[in-house]
Amino acid sequence: MASRSSSLLRLGTNCFRKVSKRSQGTAVASANSAAAAKKDTKEKATFDWKDALNLESCLSEEEIIVRDQFKSYCQDQLMPRITQANRLEKFDPAIMKEMGELGVLGPTIQGYGCAGLSSVGYGLITRELERVDSAYRSAMSVQSSLVMWPISAYGTEAQKEKYIPRLARGELIGCFGLTEPNHGSNPSGMETNAKYNPKSKTFILNGTKSWITNSPIADVFVVWGKSDVDNNRIRGFILEKGMKGLSAPKIEGKFSLRASDTGQIVMEDVEVPEENMLPHVSGLTGPFGCLNNARYGIAWGSLGAAEFCLETARQYTMDRIQFGKPLAKNQLIQKKLADMLTDISLGLFGCLQVGRLKDSGMATPEMISLLKRNNCGKALDISRHARDMLGGNGISDEYHVIRHVMNLEAVNTYEGTHDIHALILGRAITGLQAFTSD
Repeated sequence: MASRSSSLLRLGTNCFRKVSKRSQGTAVASANSAAAAKKDTKEKATFDWKDALNLESCLSEEEIIVRDQFKSYCQDQLMPRITQANRLEKFDPAIMKEMGELGVLGPTIQGYGCAGLSSVGYGLITRELERVDSAYRSAMSVQSSLVMWPISAYGTEAQKEKYIPRLARGELIGCFGLTEPNHGSNPSGMETNAKYNPKSKTFILNGTKSWITNSPIADVFVVWGKSDVDNNRIRGFILEKGMKGLSAPKIEGKFSLRASDTGQIVMEDVEVPEENMLPHVSGLTGPFGCLNNARYGIAWGSLGAAEFCLETARQYTMDRIQFGKPLAKNQLIQKKLADMLTDISLGLFGCLQVGRLKDSGMATPEMISLLKRNNCGKALDISRHARDMLGGNGISDEYHVIRHVMNLEAVNTYEGTHDIHALILGRAITGLQAFTSD
């Protein structure tokens, strides 16, 4: 079972949680030669705009291998498909199996056929995936952070054995049901309910979830609802495709995230065995724990989209001749490129720092809110500027930038809007709750 994901991605296991003997040897050698190389270093130091603050030097060998392998897959296998997928508003489920073969689904989970990567390794994966398209990254994030992770963190051993290996291989596709038609930023007001039947030892679920990535193609549904046996506290349940009363109609006509399937989860007296409840969490702690993991990946991923837009805008303005000179020779263009590069570079190092803190158990939800809010907002601004720099050509999907603009509009909104994350940070700064009037 585990061998399916033991490709080179397995090299990422326990990155920066344990230092390998080889790494120790390298560190000693580096220390011994540091003084001798000091002058040479000053002379040889160069600035690479593609890695402005030398992020590469902060990554482990395993993380670099993971990133480079997955980048090759994304560029060789996914990039050629994305234009048609976006035009047709169609997600190919085979992509999940392909990512499963590479071992990138649920990559930070230890065991159960998962790769056990570091949090930074996971972030590097989402960055490369969203460099192609946010919809592909969304599908992968939901599978990994919102379905596999809660089963791993809150589930029984039987639930883990039953679901995680098949989800890791991409044989099963999962979705996460929290948002409702009338309750988005206020999940505590959810109307989905679970009534326990002691005779049949089942819960009867009723309610509707909306804007659910993967739901039309899902085999496994992690759904959150209020349980009558816990004084209406929120509990998580695992539902399966084919359960009577369960449906997942697709939401059509999206102008964003068109290359992934989005829909509703409709539950009409769905009978769920009691053993399908996630037993080890109750209240909003459960879904918020999932969302924090997903938001961390989104913070990395959004910068992948931003990097694509920067690189495309740079190349276009270098090649485009107007008034006898490249557009890139104009001060306004160079200022925009410099702003883009600055925001991306600083955002990446924020992700790196929080990733290391996450693996040491020192990351907080507020840190992740800061990253999600900043990086998604900056990425959206960068994509808009890039679209403008391409002029009329910027609205053609031939250049891909307009697709990133549309996608990032959604990314800046979902998993906590830009303003909701501002209120989370504002509460941390002032100690005052601004979500409600009381």
